[in-house]
Amino acid sequence: MNMMTLWHISGWEFAALALAALLVGFSKTAVSGANTVSLAVFAAVLPARASTGVLLPLLIAGDTFAVLTYRRHAHWPTLWRLFPAVAAGVVAGTLFLARVGDGIVRVSIGVILLMMTGITLWRRRQEATEDVSTRTGRATAGAYGVMGGFTTMVANAGGPVMSMYLLSAGFRKMGFLGTSAFFFLIVNVAKIPFSAALGLIDGNSLLLDAALLVFVVPGAFLGRWAVHKINQRLFDRIVIVATVVGAVELLLT
Repeated sequence: MNMMTLWHISGWEFAALALAALLVGFSKTAVSGANTVSLAVFAAVLPARASTGVLLPLLIAGDTFAVLTYRRHAHWPTLWRLFPAVAAGVVAGTLFLARVGDGIVRVSIGVILLMMTGITLWRRRQEATEDVSTRTGRATAGAYGVMGGFTTMVANAGGPVMSMYLLSAGFRKMGFLGTSAFFFLIVNVAKIPFSAALGLIDGNSLLLDAALLVFVVPGAFLGRWAVHKINQRLFDRIVIVATVVGAVELLLT
């Protein structure tokens, strides 16, 4: 795999990755959309394709912590409704990733994230939430599911897409966190064989993960503390702003 090993990363580069790993933990227990900043940092320090394989085990560690923290708040009907579409998106993302270069991946994900943010802001201005029991609601869930699976496979960037869906569906803070925690733990674990088959996970990537894992845990504790200090309106705004920032970084990286 075309990537730098732990021994070839400079002190400054490792510090940037460590800070991004801290943010992984924080995003999983506080603000999901903030995770796009982490993937942008990883893509800047490491080869973009290889960075997705390094980041995946760290995301799973953060997901596990989030599930342990918010497991009682998950809304399983929403999860079961999303999974089939997400599976289709993961397959499409795998095929896409096998055929295109890093530049196209970044631009595609950045554009999708900005589009999803724009749609969500428009819907919130209309004071509308998506009733998932209707035909339109099921179609919307399917569209977000496919895009979530696609973006999480090609760039670990499914967080903002699903954040936009959960906000548009009217989820409150704790339901948002519990549902997204289970969603991403299941999806990210399911991505492991696809990533391994593409050569994105190997011994070198796992060695780097072992060195960075220690930074995910304090980030998760920090997020768990911070989430109780944030009111619902501020929470929604932070999610949206973090999504836009991450999308712009992908387009400019």
